[in-house]
Amino acid sequence: MHTRIVFIVLLALFSCTFPAVAQQDNSKLRPVFDESFEHWPVELKINGRIIINRNLSDLEPVDRLLRRIARGKCFVFSHREEDKLAERLESLCEEDNFEKSKCEISQLQSAFEHADTIYLDVKSFSLEELTGQQDQLKSFVENGGNLIADATIAHSFGSIQSDQKPGLNLVPDCYLDCSYDGDVSAEQEIVKRISNRKGTVGIGIEPHTMLVLSGRRLLSFGTNASTLAIPGNESVAATLQKIGNEESQKMADLTQWRRMAIDRKLPPFPPEKPKTPFVENGTLYIVGGGGMPKGMMKEMVEAAGGVEKAKIVFIPCSESDEVGERHSMVRLWKKMGVEHATFIHTKDRNRANSDEELLEPLKDATMLWFGGGRQWNFADSYYGTKAHKLMKEVLHRGGVIGGSSAGASVQGRFLARATPIGNSNILAPGYERGGLGFLSGVAIDQHFSQRGRQKDMTKLVDKYPQILGIGIDETTAIVVRKSRAEVIGPGKVYFYDRGKPVEKGKPDYTAVPEGGVYDLEKREVIETDK
Repeated sequence: MHTRIVFIVLLALFSCTFPAVAQQDNSKLRPVFDESFEHWPVELKINGRIIINRNLSDLEPVDRLLRRIARGKCFVFSHREEDKLAERLESLCEEDNFEKSKCEISQLQSAFEHADTIYLDVKSFSLEELTGQQDQLKSFVENGGNLIADATIAHSFGSIQSDQKPGLNLVPDCYLDCSYDGDVSAEQEIVKRISNRKGTVGIGIEPHTMLVLSGRRLLSFGTNASTLAIPGNESVAATLQKIGNEESQKMADLTQWRRMAIDRKLPPFPPEKPKTPFVENGTLYIVGGGGMPKGMMKEMVEAAGGVEKAKIVFIPCSESDEVGERHSMVRLWKKMGVEHATFIHTKDRNRANSDEELLEPLKDATMLWFGGGRQWNFADSYYGTKAHKLMKEVLHRGGVIGGSSAGASVQGRFLARATPIGNSNILAPGYERGGLGFLSGVAIDQHFSQRGRQKDMTKLVDKYPQILGIGIDETTAIVVRKSRAEVIGPGKVYFYDRGKPVEKGKPDYTAVPEGGVYDLEKREVIETDK
């Protein structure tokens, strides 16, 4: 530990001489920022529900959903005398909350103002009539409304229709095939229709099926299934996945599929030769979750300029639009005597790219701390935005960036374990390009030994041997300066290098305990005098 103690003492002396480490003049050398804003979805979810019914005869699987919908006011637009779904809604709604309306535009416009649920049955309105109400339909859903539609109408709810004409885009970046029968030729046809449409997801809805989009989650109910599809490219075959029946996955995340579709049209990631893991300026503190190594936060604050001069920003990892004003990390820093500590949070990519009030704390920050949670949230909110660029500049001008758990994984350029549904998969197509990239050429996983994730990292580096895998135990961290990663804390850090042969019967990693130093560029343990 002697080397690190000497470094801290020198750093403290330096901080007394100069206002703050993060204020040194590196303005002539701008940080590399090659992440893109415009490629990725801005509308990450809908606030209400869109429900597409393709002749689902047995309503028992969706009865719980219908009961929830029936708590509000429901307007049904239908020409049919018999409709099981409409009848079930009527039986569940209180008498004053159910209204069967005439199929007239004036009645639909009234429903936009008064309904919680609108049900459009077979040919209740023409496509031309609905196109004229596109903005109101979208606003109704965005304000939390439930829009239920028969498949004969809902085929127009995607961004394109079967004849390639624009759809209503209520289900963003999608083509909805409501005549889909699930056989091989139907799969091929749906892929063909979207092959020249950048970032478009195909969704085939089989007979006797109900597809529900709630927020960003797709669920499929019925005896059959719905199929999601994206086209392939030169290196990857088309991807298809069924959701909903007993033999398939129960749900999917639409935003992930939209990102997967976009990713197929971009240069391959990770590249065959990633950039070398090297921190030109500043310091990274990357913690494996489950608590902090003793004394580490104090060390970080000192490295950021000390309690009087450090300017610290906490960035929570949350799926919620709002996170409140009180955060334990900010309170901790205030208790330590830090004079300038705050937080930023948004789920709006446009805000992260242009809102000066949100961006202002990042402009002169000397330290950032990324919280724990599910790391895909960071990618959704910040990847490619002006906020992301300002975060990189904190490090570039000599500042400190730290994070634990999700806040550890997001520091790599490759984002590991970022699947929005569940966290059991270390590979997450569509989100692998979503790391904030403070450290190039690596994939970082956390809670490593405690959750038995060694085989997961083996899977990742077997697929992407050009990537250096890093698994970090709980209450353990690496402190990265230049290419040196020093291990602190009671656990170990595991480095997976597929540039070296894997010997049968031996670990496929190098495990480094506290006090050890690993050279990320040379991919070897550095001999020290400790």
